[in-house]
Amino acid sequence: MSNPSKIKLRHIVPSVVTVFAICAGMTSLRMSLEGHLEMALYFILLAVFLDAADGKLARFLDTASPFGAELDTLADFFNFGIVPGVLLYHTLYIDTAFANLGWLASLVLAVCCALRLARFNLALDDSDIALKKDEYFVGVPAPALACLALMPIFMYLHGWENSDFPVLRAIYIIGVGLLAVSTVPTYSIKHASIKRSHLPIVVIAAMVLVVCLMVYPWPTLIIANCLYLLSLPFSYRAQQRQTKG
Repeated sequence: MSNPSKIKLRHIVPSVVTVFAICAGMTSLRMSLEGHLEMALYFILLAVFLDAADGKLARFLDTASPFGAELDTLADFFNFGIVPGVLLYHTLYIDTAFANLGWLASLVLAVCCALRLARFNLALDDSDIALKKDEYFVGVPAPALACLALMPIFMYLHGWENSDFPVLRAIYIIGVGLLAVSTVPTYSIKHASIKRSHLPIVVIAAMVLVVCLMVYPWPTLIIANCLYLLSLPFSYRAQQRQTKG
């Protein structure tokens, strides 16, 4: 008979990874405040990777729990709602004539992230509230939301001036936030499938992507964001055809 006062170490591994993701988000804030913008972005990308890893570990180890789900939600809100908003405001808007507008955009981003994650928590307990339709997500997931929202900083590091199009940037950030709480179907990599004959091509493409991220991180992320945004009309049409069929 198992001892209820003890748990196996494998049960806490996913939660430890989630805690590391929170630490990555906090470190990103510190790097931003100290002026190390590129390091701040690297830590955000690390948080995205850890967010994907903790869920995979929980399923692989069969250790999913309500505690882990709540901790993961809190980590997602901090890492993908608060931290990107602070980075955007501190990097692009603070001490400018558009500071209030930039802060408004950051607030909308954080609130939209919170609303999406609240909907996610409700979906765990209520089957009538769904965040997935077949192989599609409903709205933009929190990690993708953070990457999309940070595109103005990627462009700034790629050579755009800090003063270029501040109003348009704010509108873009708000629009990205609204995509998170929308019902637009978006492609889910988790449920994507390929033919076995295409596996070598996918592996080579993944290798090229990793190399590009290492050598040309900001242009690669800009292109990835643009491709993701361009995929939204196609995912919507594909999901509509699948529903009608």
